[in-house]
Amino acid sequence: MTGARISKEPDNSLCGRLCKMKHRSGYKLLLVACVAAFPACARPAETNRAPGTVLWTNWVRVYYPDSSPAIAPDGTIYVGSWKKLLFAFQPDGRIKWTFRALSEIKSTPAIGADGTIYFGARDKYMYAVTPEGKLKWRFRTGGWVDASPSIGRTGTVYFGSWDKKFYALDATGQKQWELATAGPITSSAAIDTNGTIYFGSHDAHLYALSPDGTKLWSFKTGGPVLASPAIGPDGTVVFASVDGRLYAIGADGKLKWQLWTGGVSEGSPVIAPDGSIFCIATDRLLRISPDGTKEWDKKISAHQWTDSAPVVTDDGGVYVFNGDGVIVSYSAAGAWRWQKWLGGGGGTASPAIGSDGTIYAGLCGGSFHALFGTNKLATGGWPMFKHNLRRTGNAVDSH
Repeated sequence: MTGARISKEPDNSLCGRLCKMKHRSGYKLLLVACVAAFPACARPAETNRAPGTVLWTNWVRVYYPDSSPAIAPDGTIYVGSWKKLLFAFQPDGRIKWTFRALSEIKSTPAIGADGTIYFGARDKYMYAVTPEGKLKWRFRTGGWVDASPSIGRTGTVYFGSWDKKFYALDATGQKQWELATAGPITSSAAIDTNGTIYFGSHDAHLYALSPDGTKLWSFKTGGPVLASPAIGPDGTVVFASVDGRLYAIGADGKLKWQLWTGGVSEGSPVIAPDGSIFCIATDRLLRISPDGTKEWDKKISAHQWTDSAPVVTDDGGVYVFNGDGVIVSYSAAGAWRWQKWLGGGGGTASPAIGSDGTIYAGLCGGSFHALFGTNKLATGGWPMFKHNLRRTGNAVDSH
């Protein structure tokens, strides 16, 4: 097992005193020395923790995290990095193993029913890795694979590439079919209960495909579709375009409504069990009714755009990881509840909520965090990026 460099709520310990010295000369060298000598600087277990309390931090020294964490049923957390590594964390923050790709990993992992971890990388490959961290297979495309794979009911792996093609592979890595679009594909697919696959392209279209690769329809917007669609309880497909609009499309491909948000960020919308939609528009969080009426919006970041997706909690509220590196909690009515700055700027990765309510998020400064949360993930709708903790992007899979 790889040695972990973990801090657990440092206070007046050596680690804690070094944290207080962060603005003094030589801080970085001292911190590195501390972590190397004391990989687990922990304080005694606490009761009555405040929401947002940091439970542990692992200093993985990874910059610009774009890969969102996926969580397996056994609690293992998988996340990619620009360090070319896929990390497997234990729930206590220790590293179980790492797997090295040939280039940076922007893609969010997806976990199959048998525990296989699928992810893409900028070496142009889609990878399949065992739960023990061993390569099963890899499939080469003609471009970067930044999109997260989605997993069909029968285990088919669906994903797009910068080579402008959308692929379907079986569980052994053999290509079943491909579909060419007119632009790179960074949008991660969403799969409805009938098996229909939805994804966006830089060619400004949202596509709907049958499981055998037949194009059912496409819908043209005014700009690239970078974000992943979300599917509502009634089958409505909701997605954002960088033309500044949020769209709601029926399963038949017909427009239900569109709403001007002004957003040009990559964040994907999410949907609460009652059909309400949360989406991020550059530096604002919006709540939208199922009929497309904006109910409220909040400015959520002061300095940086926010490209991550919100996460809907079991009480109808929402967590947001903003571009300034702050986790913010809002109620369903839009009231601020709490926030926690993680010590640096945020990336485009979306947070995850574990089965016990723990919140997981990565940071541009090179650290991965677990925070105490009082709410669990909502159990209906499309409450997070890629729908569920395994990030399968499939509406039939449980949360």
